Amino acid sequence: MANDDAANNQPAGYVPPAVWQWNPGNGGQFASINRPVSGATSERDLPVGEHPLQLYSLATPNGQKVTILLEELIEAGHAGAEYDAWIIEIGKGDQFGSGFVAVNPNSKIPALVDRSVSPEIRLFESGSILMYLAEKFGAFLPTDRHARARTINWLMWQMGSAPFVGGGFGHFYAYAPFKIEYAIDRYAMEAKRQLHVLDTHLAANRYLAGDDYTIADMAAWPWYGGLFAGIYKAEEFLGLHEYPNVKRWRDEVGARPAVRRGAIVNKASGEPGTFLRERHSGSDFEGITF
Repeated sequence: MANDDAANNQPAGYVPPAVWQWNPGNGGQFASINRPVSGATSERDLPVGEHPLQLYSLATPNGQKVTILLEELIEAGHAGAEYDAWIIEIGKGDQFGSGFVAVNPNSKIPALVDRSVSPEIRLFESGSILMYLAEKFGAFLPTDRHARARTINWLMWQMGSAPFVGGGFGHFYAYAPFKIEYAIDRYAMEAKRQLHVLDTHLAANRYLAGDDYTIADMAAWPWYGGLFAGIYKAEEFLGLHEYPNVKRWRDEVGARPAVRRGAIVNKASGEPGTFLRERHSGSDFEGITF
């Protein structure tokens, strides 16, 4: 790959080699967990609790989607949605244990095992888990074909769009070892475009699929609502005041008791009484500050 002005590259003089070679030293704060191959790095069984649904996750936006849905299902009276939530600390490499890799070969949270059927069903990718649970319990995924199509449209939009917000904007703005103007500008533009898509849509719709609160809202809320909550401390930089309809939706969804509970499950740390590393019953929330 030729470059006529390599002096302007980052770092100065850098020209991509003919064949890329992994340099662990270039991984920034994620160097210890990022690698160009898949598979387990240690033999480690997953814990199993008493409930049929076993969740292995962390309270990142992708993890929060599933715990929010599970808490909503329980609040709606679906007793079979009781679950054990075990923390997977990705900074410590838990996702590369053999037990986790057996459930999710991609080594990403969340992962879910449904032991209510034989053989057990293993699920990964947050969107897949949301659809499976919504269909299993007949909730938060409309049966009307038009409303169902709208829900799936927005769910898939979130699944395809959020990596540009997290791995794109969030990484280069908040986590990269140094600031790269081109990368930040590129992903800030895309983050704002997505916010404008949402704001325009929510100007005419209470929820993403219309009048009904669905798994599409549960999927999008941790990401786009999270921007307003300061997940990257970029509220001013992104001009979030320009998206009042997103804020209205974010506040309404965020006020739901099940959302408030689900958002803190598998949270690794925080102020005392504000997080729940593991969840095995509703009583685990006693003493939590919402």
